[in-house]
Amino acid sequence: MLRNEKGQATIEAAFVLPFALVLVLLLIQPGILLYDRIVMKAAASEGCRLLATNSDSFAASDAEDYIKRRLGAVPQQDCFHVHRPECSWEIQLSGSESTKDTFVTITNEAKPLPLFDTGASLLGLLNERGNFELEVHASSQTQPSWAKQVLSKGGPRAAVGAWLYAN
Repeated sequence: MLRNEKGQATIEAAFVLPFALVLVLLLIQPGILLYDRIVMKAAASEGCRLLATNSDSFAASDAEDYIKRRLGAVPQQDCFHVHRPECSWEIQLSGSESTKDTFVTITNEAKPLPLFDTGASLLGLLNERGNFELEVHASSQTQPSWAKQVLSKGGPRAAVGAWLYAN
C-alpha cells in the first residue's frame, strides 16, 4: 500500500532552516573580527616599515595619518569599528631608522551583533563600554641581519663582489 508523502520536504525544511540561519549568523561576528584584525595587522606592519625608513625628524603624526589611511579599509559601522562619539583607533608608534627596532600597536573597538552581545558579556569578552576590544602589535628590525653583517665587516665597499667568493 502506498502512502501519500507530499509535503515531507517542507516539514523537514521548517525544522532545519532556523538552525541553518542561526549557524550563519554565528559565523558573521567572528568573520567581522577576523577581517578587522587582518586589516589592522597589515596597517601595523606597513607602519613599521615606514618608521624604519624615516629619520628622527619625521613627524609621528604623519606616520599616524598614513596608518589611519590604511585602516580606512575597515567600514565605519559600529560592528566593525566604533566611530562615535569619538574614533576608537588608538595607534602607538616607537622607533625610527636610527633605532634597532620599530614597533606599532593598534587598538580598536567593535560593537557586538545583537545575538552576541549577551553571550559575549556573560563570557567576559566585552570591555566596560560593551564592545569587543581588538589589539595588534607589529615590530620589525630597521636593518636586516645580512646588512648588519656587511656593515660590521667594513661597510658596503667591502661587501661589493663578496658574493663572487661565497661558497
